[in-house]
Amino acid sequence: MRRFCVLLLGLVLAGCGLPKPGFKSSDITGSDCCRDFRLTDQNGKTRTLADFRGKAVVIFFGYTQCPDVCPTTMADLKWVRQQLGADAQRVQVLFVTLDPERDTRALLAQYVAAFDPSFLGLYGDVETTAKTAREFRVFYQKQPGPTPDSYTLDHTAGSYVFDPEGRVRLFVHYGDPEGNLVADLRTLLRQG
Repeated sequence: MRRFCVLLLGLVLAGCGLPKPGFKSSDITGSDCCRDFRLTDQNGKTRTLADFRGKAVVIFFGYTQCPDVCPTTMADLKWVRQQLGADAQRVQVLFVTLDPERDTRALLAQYVAAFDPSFLGLYGDVETTAKTAREFRVFYQKQPGPTPDSYTLDHTAGSYVFDPEGRVRLFVHYGDPEGNLVADLRTLLRQG
């Protein structure tokens, strides 16, 4: 009996050292940023992070007139969602505009639907956009164009991923292989 108890204790202690599932994207679990937002979606509904409890959430900040990073990221997120099969229903993609002066509700509706009808486009006024970007530590800055309305925006090119409990878990760098996000989302959905 004593040997059995020692063996059982050894197994229990060995189990304490089991590694947690590793993520392929940058693990930012426990970060003090990205706590919440209060923005309006393309349907006119006010949204916060709590609206998506029970789902993994991928948030990308950009603007509809972006020539490269934004449409590429949105196309990648569409592909990721397709790879998830039935699990895609448990993932919500949010596109937050950094250009509220030009990205109207109607334009956001067209933009996100062009990639996937389940994607939501979120916007706020200039002040709310700046506050949300600060909370998520997103950099953005206007770069003048040939006319006042033809400016571009330099901005952080990456996505934040939240688990189904609403906790920020990952930062996905622009250009990371899409398969990494598929694997990471499957891991988060299994955990929660």
